[in-house]
Amino acid sequence: MNAKTALSALAAATFGLTGSAAFAADPEAGEQQWRQCRACHMIAPPEGDAIQNGGRVGPNLYGVIGRQAGTVEGFRYSDALVQAGEDGLVWDEESFVEYVQNPTAFIRDVTGDSSARSPMNFQMRSGAEDMYAYLESLNGE
Repeated sequence: MNAKTALSALAAATFGLTGSAAFAADPEAGEQQWRQCRACHMIAPPEGDAIQNGGRVGPNLYGVIGRQAGTVEGFRYSDALVQAGEDGLVWDEESFVEYVQNPTAFIRDVTGDSSARSPMNFQMRSGAEDMYAYLESLNGE
């Protein structure tokens, strides 16, 4: 093992051991960040009142956590996102956070298609983990 590999392994181990415990995601902070998402998205269960009102440009985010990508009935997704879902992409914390930080780069990486684009232009520069925790907290409502 060379020095560079050893240093990389040490950094990864250190972050892995302290990252999730020291910097736990905060669903309340995620709820506060909702204002960044509501222009395009809403959170509404199939029956009942909306948890968060919002736009319909993007898909309803109710139940997004654990859902196969590109599968909200009645929403028109990009072909690339539908294909990624058919190939096994499910919204877990890692994929959700990567996607909202840079949607087009994520889609290109997942599909291997350098010309693929995401219709979502917004990039969440910080707080993606908190937003994930907030959406995850609503899965049981």
